[in-house]
Amino acid sequence: MKLPQKFAGLFAATATAFAVSAPVQAADEVNVAFFLEWATPNMIAKVEKAYDDAMGVKVNWINFEAGTQMTEAMLAGDIDISYSQGLAPFITGVNANAPIKTVGIAVGYPANPCIVKSGSGITMDNASELEGKTVAVPLATMADYSFRMQMRALDVDLSTLTIVDQVPADAVVSLTDGSVDVACLFGGDSIKNALEAGDKLMSDADMQKAGIISFDVVSVTDAFAKENPDLVKAFMEVTDEANAAFAADQSKLDMIAAESGMDKETTMNQMADFVLPSNAEQLSEYFSEGGLAAQAIAVVGGAFATDENPALEDYSKVIDTSFLK
Repeated sequence: MKLPQKFAGLFAATATAFAVSAPVQAADEVNVAFFLEWATPNMIAKVEKAYDDAMGVKVNWINFEAGTQMTEAMLAGDIDISYSQGLAPFITGVNANAPIKTVGIAVGYPANPCIVKSGSGITMDNASELEGKTVAVPLATMADYSFRMQMRALDVDLSTLTIVDQVPADAVVSLTDGSVDVACLFGGDSIKNALEAGDKLMSDADMQKAGIISFDVVSVTDAFAKENPDLVKAFMEVTDEANAAFAADQSKLDMIAAESGMDKETTMNQMADFVLPSNAEQLSEYFSEGGLAAQAIAVVGGAFATDENPALEDYSKVIDTSFLK
């Protein structure tokens, strides 16, 4: 599998446009991308306008179905900050020279599952029987990364599989009606619904044992970070404060559930598996020399490299931790 041509072309064209365009003016409002079905504490700050107050501008929140869509929107000038963009779509973008960078970690979580249709008889113990089957995967996302890593861990030949590029909601439908044999996906409701039609190929514990871990990043356009450093820093500070406040008091869980578009039980189950590193922890554990982020970015960079868009020799140029300090 390689980067869809529409992404490669858009990235190249937009990178050129960014390079030759005149400097942008300081923002008087900020557009932030986020996911539904992704229950994070900063949804409370979103509702209570803590971001608007701290940043001193109107903050508009726009939901997306996949991290690749976030990148496209940033390149089109429609999004300034992407909150919890998957590492895989971020890396896919920077491998293609998209003018974006990561400014922090949003959330760590168990790798996205691949769910095998009930009745297939296929488990991780006989995973080779997947060869020749059809799999629904939202390409260039963390679900795609997890899918690739699971197939590698279970010694399944990717070239034998038919890959259908579908967002999670569509993948659930395909798994349920038998159009695909496996769905690899993300999102609380989507995973819950898929599990009504099948079972996980690898458990969270099995994936962790195999070294398959995931985290999402906070990404920004180069231009926005350069022209509005105070706004980026304020965004990261409010997010950090929201995470700390929720860790101390979960009384506003209903608010997170409502903003995520899920019921309370699904929200609680999803958040139980989330790791929300503080800004200080990100600097010491993720972005330090040899830290979790450095290791993961190198692995994902290689996994999503293509002949047209090879892995970068040094990913440090697309990481800016100054907004965490």
